[in-house]
Amino acid sequence: MIEAPLYSAAGAKSKTPFALPTDMFDGTVHQPVLHEAVKVYLNNQRQGTQKAKTRAEVSGGNQKPWKQKGTGRARQGTTRAPHWRGGGVAFAPVPRDYRTGIPKKVRQLARKSALNARAADGLLVVVERLAFETPKTKQMTALLGKLGFEGRKVLVLTHGINSAAYLSARNLPRAGVLPYTEASAYDILWADALVVEQGALGGEAAVEAAEPKVKKAKTSATTARPKAARAKPATAKKKAAPKVKAPKVKAPKAGARRSTARKAEPKKKGSE
Repeated sequence: MIEAPLYSAAGAKSKTPFALPTDMFDGTVHQPVLHEAVKVYLNNQRQGTQKAKTRAEVSGGNQKPWKQKGTGRARQGTTRAPHWRGGGVAFAPVPRDYRTGIPKKVRQLARKSALNARAADGLLVVVERLAFETPKTKQMTALLGKLGFEGRKVLVLTHGINSAAYLSARNLPRAGVLPYTEASAYDILWADALVVEQGALGGEAAVEAAEPKVKKAKTSATTARPKAARAKPATAKKKAAPKVKAPKVKAPKAGARRSTARKAEPKKKGSE
């Protein structure tokens, strides 16, 4: 089990050290993974906007400077070749994307290795909650001096977002503040020493016990409504309307239609 010195927010050292969680601090430091993570981080910071003109993009050089033979000089085809003054650049850089990826488990292993490396060297310190009333650079400078990190590059890892601590260290060129969950392997290796809040390392129980708990009244949608609104009126069952059968109309037979049609026709005189 790896232990780290425990300090109060005022800089007073505790007699009992803080036992670091074993799931994150097991003493393993993987150097190749650390190198890969740092290389990927630096590659992703590059903008990739560098550009130079090749011999095809430089203006001019449309004709031979002199004839091929008879001058005693070396043969030349253009004055915009890379070995000419004002010519193009051989293998000129062009805008490109330098972004590279890294597996999630490799990134997590690199972060774990960086934390173990700082803890093994005794450069990791645990402090209680940095509850600054107002952001003051003087308070942060005094705390780092009491911890023995004055003049070093220090990274303060807070339990969640701590705006007061961030604003207190913003004017210090060799100090930085980040949430513990957002610190990468490069951020941890950049700093010479780490100052981690107790709550970020699993000390939430001790921090919550020290703070008074305030019970909040439970409010819900049902309790906020009056009883009259909650009571549902009794609904009578709707009776189905009686079905009205339409009267059936019988169609006349085919024979009857023919007979009536014949009777209606007038008789012709020539037929008699």
